[in-house]
Amino acid sequence: MATDIEIAREKTLLPIEKIAEQLDLAEGDLELYGRYKAKVRADALAERELTGKLILVSAVTPTPAGEGKTTVTVGLGQALGKLGLKGAISIREPSLGPCMGMKGGATGGGHAQVLPMEDINLHFTGDLHAITAANNLLAALVDNQIYFRHDPPIDPRRVTWRRVLDMNDRPLRNGVIGLGGPTSGVPRETGFDITAASEVMAVLCLAEDLTDLEARLGRIIVGYGYDNSPVTAADLGATGAMVALLKDAVKPNLVQTLDETPAFVHGGPFANIAHGTSSVIAAKTALRLADYVITEAGFGFDLGAAKFFDIMCRQSGLQPSCVILVATVRALKMHGGVALSELDRPDPEAVRRGLPNLEKHLETNEFFGVGELVTVNRFSGDTEEEIAVVLECCAELGYQAAVADVWGRGGEGGMEAARKMVAIADAFEGEFQHLYALEESVEEKIRKVSERVYGAHAVDFTPRAKKDIARIESLGLAELPICIAKTQQSLSDNPKLLGRPKDFVVTVREILVSAGAGFLVPITGDIMCMPGLPRRPAALDIGLDAAGEVRGLA
Repeated sequence: MATDIEIAREKTLLPIEKIAEQLDLAEGDLELYGRYKAKVRADALAERELTGKLILVSAVTPTPAGEGKTTVTVGLGQALGKLGLKGAISIREPSLGPCMGMKGGATGGGHAQVLPMEDINLHFTGDLHAITAANNLLAALVDNQIYFRHDPPIDPRRVTWRRVLDMNDRPLRNGVIGLGGPTSGVPRETGFDITAASEVMAVLCLAEDLTDLEARLGRIIVGYGYDNSPVTAADLGATGAMVALLKDAVKPNLVQTLDETPAFVHGGPFANIAHGTSSVIAAKTALRLADYVITEAGFGFDLGAAKFFDIMCRQSGLQPSCVILVATVRALKMHGGVALSELDRPDPEAVRRGLPNLEKHLETNEFFGVGELVTVNRFSGDTEEEIAVVLECCAELGYQAAVADVWGRGGEGGMEAARKMVAIADAFEGEFQHLYALEESVEEKIRKVSERVYGAHAVDFTPRAKKDIARIESLGLAELPICIAKTQQSLSDNPKLLGRPKDFVVTVREILVSAGAGFLVPITGDIMCMPGLPRRPAALDIGLDAAGEVRGLA
């Protein structure tokens, strides 16, 4: 069986100008990065109407390897082309951390990929490096402010801004800087997060343009003074230089799929610490150019679609016309009690036992009120009997469903699902609703998400979380939407509770303020912003072959 990279290399790519022509983009709208990649001058298109229909892809609670949301997104985009429709996709940029760690690349898989996959999975157009530099410039300015005792003063014990690195590196989670004597700075505890968890990433992905980007960067709170007053990036005079570092990163990237569908790949905020979707600028650019735009969000619906509706749509004015809920036989067997090592063994009854997880995500979408389509992402080991269990469940519950064999057959394998998707999107004429009103208290907003989306019985706030809420209220930020950080492995905040857990309590440990991004981040469970590498990292299989081509990239 051919690997992803082998399949990708069999494709003769079109020059990126030919892909741009499908969207009626002129040469002057592009900034070329070689023959097959370009940045789009989104500012030049800002006056065009948003005429396209937006389709959101989310999923059931995933296995550690993921359920193929990106693969389905790409495959359905390819299917639109085969149906003669003007479509595009808008997805996140991969992070080097997961690429070199456990999950491998993030450009789809099999015959549903975005290309050139080696470039996209590695350095691409340098966006993540620019975000890393802007984040760490701000960190350096924070320590410089402390060292020279500039106004406003920052209490070294109350610095909240951390440095970032686009790599999984667990020893950097916590440490002490400023050692080595008076000329080396003021010693204090701090640490590194992964770049995808940086608030700069979230800010870039929610900004409307450069002006909005600079304003948002200025609102970032980097720490507090000795009187507990907040100190922002604007207070340090940091925003001009940060925007200068991000002036190209803010432009969306245009590439192509295996079936030559236009693909916007831009931004990549962490889905469990931030809102987990590609940029507003990329989505709106695509909606100005294509009739149907497919995007994806988060891990499962609880960490992806729910945040998309209540954060991204609130801030951007975007409105999905259809929700695709990706389900896999493998994930449902896991939720039915099958060990990860046994997921390849046929077991229709285990699939049936795992269906409550799918049912909960479908019920959650009912709160928002957008038509949905369950799309079964076929894996090569799935049996017809196992797939039939899922389809029969959906029919009994009154939901539309279709099988997508896009990994094995590309766009051809997604045409049935794409037809149903388009019909749902075309028929949708209403407006979705939010889970909560912004004026509600911080506690009430957290309770509504925990109870309605996760299925929690109650929410417990630690003394630290209650203290954080009091500070948030004193800062006048209590009306921001919430972005709960929790495990992606369960609907609850306990990764061991699979299926559809009940009678559990969500514990909020603390609440972080992302004033630049425009949301609050309640921390639950054992969430970390700097992952570690697995026992055997994917990086050990990556290298160059005799021809100088990348090998081992999955």
